[in-house]
Amino acid sequence: MKRYALEELNNWRNSVNRKPLLLYGARQVGKTWLVRNFAEVYYDDLIELNFFTDDTLKKIFNENVSPEYIIQQLELRFNKKIDPLRTLIFFDEIQESQRAMDSLKAFNDAQNSKKFPAQNATKFPAQAESGHNYNIIAAGSFLGIMLGRRPVGQTDQITLYPMSFCEFLEALGKDMLADAINRFDTAGISGVSNLLEALLKQYYYVGGMPAAVSEYAASGDLVKVREIQNELISSYKGDFSKHISDPRTEPKIRMLWDSISLHLVKENKKFIYKNVKSGGRAAEFENAMQWLVDTGLVYKINKVETPKLPLKMHYKEEFFKLYMLDIGLLGAQAEVRAADIFAAGADIVDDMNGALAEQFVCQELKTAKISPLFYWGRSHSTAEVDFLIQGNNEIIPIEVKSSKHTKSQSLKVYVQEYNPKHTIRTSLKNYGVIQSLHSIPLYMISQGVRQLIM
Repeated sequence: MKRYALEELNNWRNSVNRKPLLLYGARQVGKTWLVRNFAEVYYDDLIELNFFTDDTLKKIFNENVSPEYIIQQLELRFNKKIDPLRTLIFFDEIQESQRAMDSLKAFNDAQNSKKFPAQNATKFPAQAESGHNYNIIAAGSFLGIMLGRRPVGQTDQITLYPMSFCEFLEALGKDMLADAINRFDTAGISGVSNLLEALLKQYYYVGGMPAAVSEYAASGDLVKVREIQNELISSYKGDFSKHISDPRTEPKIRMLWDSISLHLVKENKKFIYKNVKSGGRAAEFENAMQWLVDTGLVYKINKVETPKLPLKMHYKEEFFKLYMLDIGLLGAQAEVRAADIFAAGADIVDDMNGALAEQFVCQELKTAKISPLFYWGRSHSTAEVDFLIQGNNEIIPIEVKSSKHTKSQSLKVYVQEYNPKHTIRTSLKNYGVIQSLHSIPLYMISQGVRQLIM
């Protein structure tokens, strides 16, 4: 299956100021597969180390983290020469070895101080100019919880998310549809909107976890897809006990995780700790909440009451909404049935319809690296705009509607009060612009946003 992050990795490979790369992402989003595919396309050889499955690797790094020593030991271990330009070195599950993590700084320092081989300067001009040699990628599902144990400033970073809607389309063989969406061909797309709505419903159920998408593309079996999703949820719950330092935090993580779908189906989707546990307070759950955010299993979207640039300086820490890593996992957790989504002529089950649409938009914007994301609301008022983004020195409100019914009093209130240059309403309606309002179909929301902020 094609992953668009492959282009990000290639940009890193060709970067003049390339450093060792840390590849972030929750477990099972496809990090290992992506790096292997990247190596197959762009390199002659791959040296892959997995610090979770092979404890003997740690001995090498515990002894010495100097690049010269590590390269020598790896060449002896794998019985092959490591070509600085043609070999990709992959440290998988690097969070299991702090010394391996420390070696990334050593590699960066050494590579910055070494002169690039003159004979390669013509073929690899970017690397020749920068003085960088070894191609090193490190990945791990729990890098986010390493806190101060990461080599800040000594690595490049990329985050991998679940597969986007367009990646899902390509996995199903709908390459031309994906291409039209990515080109933002609104005229061409308008004639196949019914087909795209049907495919969007499929994505709502299947989601973007690679294992689920692969099964659906191969068999079309929704029962097997749901089995995979439930297995993923179970495995994540198993991680709660394996990767926390304080056992008392585990039940709190479970309660928070299980409550996400319950919060999203409410009209006011703001996260309330008392809905998790009677008498629950932020102080009791803040460590558990941060663990879920740092592992990438949830997206935390904070509230802004007075939208000013930069948004990061004006959000309310105590007010936020939580979305899950993946829309398919959200549906599995909420036990949304296939019949609720695929019934002919029927909208998705009422209580989940808006929740799935919001989750979809959040996920698409995150995958497209459109951030930071916030939402707008006023104190002592029901007025609320689902998302705020910033770009081109402006703040753009995004209102999410799950069907073709697009009346929105909240967006009207926001526009009257703040008079934004651009506003976005995303729904199942075709593309259109009326004054400052851009109506963007749900299935091309990230591409539509990019048109305004780039």
